[in-house]
Amino acid sequence: MDGKSPEGAPGSRQRAAPQRWLGRVRARVWLLALALLLAAVSAGAALALVSRPASDRTANPVSAFGPAATWSPGVKVAPVFSLRGEDGRGISLAALRGRTVLLTFIDPACRNLCPLEARELNGAVESTPAAQRPAIVSVNVNPWAETAALLRADRFKWALGSHWHWALGSLRQLRPVWRSYRIAVDMRTRKLAHVVVHDVSHTEATYVIDRSGHIRALFLWPFSGDAVMRTAARF
Repeated sequence: MDGKSPEGAPGSRQRAAPQRWLGRVRARVWLLALALLLAAVSAGAALALVSRPASDRTANPVSAFGPAATWSPGVKVAPVFSLRGEDGRGISLAALRGRTVLLTFIDPACRNLCPLEARELNGAVESTPAAQRPAIVSVNVNPWAETAALLRADRFKWALGSHWHWALGSLRQLRPVWRSYRIAVDMRTRKLAHVVVHDVSHTEATYVIDRSGHIRALFLWPFSGDAVMRTAARF
């Protein structure tokens, strides 16, 4: 005898229960670790953004779902960039000058926080009269998830309207944009059944940019889409 219990024997069942319990514990620990990582990323970005001289920003502790920071008119110019839109044409903040812009950072392959943020923003914008709707520019944080099929699926599942614009590019093109807006992006590569998988964690943030191209507010997730629109309406 090698000490192993046959399948279905009492010894096998006695070991199976602790193993199932241990598996559930490990899953919960992994989820908790991921939640803490995302919270730390967002908190770190917020600290970096709001820990600046008073002349460069104005704190606005309106509520837990309000802006993490606001800036006075003409103080903080939104860093410019030129990327590729979903239709293959160029997209830039300069081309949207004269229109309020909600600048956010989304992973097209994400299936947890990003869809929630996208729906919150999209729903709030859709509820606004058409003539007053800001443009939403979503800078991609996962350059491995830019397939036309995935973007089409997101547009359908997330009910994205014509005011939603993807800003896409290579890792080399996207990194300077993340850096200029202080968006932390953590990328891990692993193999599952000989398939390379890219795990991406990032700061969940949305900026409000006024018609003159200046940053006026920063929202960190979780936030209320209505709060974003109330802030944007002032600019």
